[in-house]
Amino acid sequence: MTPQSPKPSSHDVITGRWTPSAADSAAGRVPGYGVITNIINGGIECGKGSTPQQEDWIGFYSKQYNDIMGVGSGNNLDCNNQRPFG
Repeated sequence: MTPQSPKPSSHDVITGRWTPSAADSAAGRVPGYGVITNIINGGIECGKGSTPQQEDWIGFYSKQYNDIMGVGSGNNLDCNNQRPFG
């Protein structure tokens, strides 16, 4: 719920209240599930192309739970090409 600079809060990303800065956009960080992965595990999972961990996050948490709740997953589901937050 609380941002931890330089990261926004996951809540703000999910609710659409986060707008990427110019530095975020240059780093490939755009609204969507991928930036939430970046907030949580960016240094481990992001900017490395497709990884099994990323696919697990996307398949299990994003797609499966969204299907259960009857909502869409949206765009930008991975952080494959995002630089981690500083």
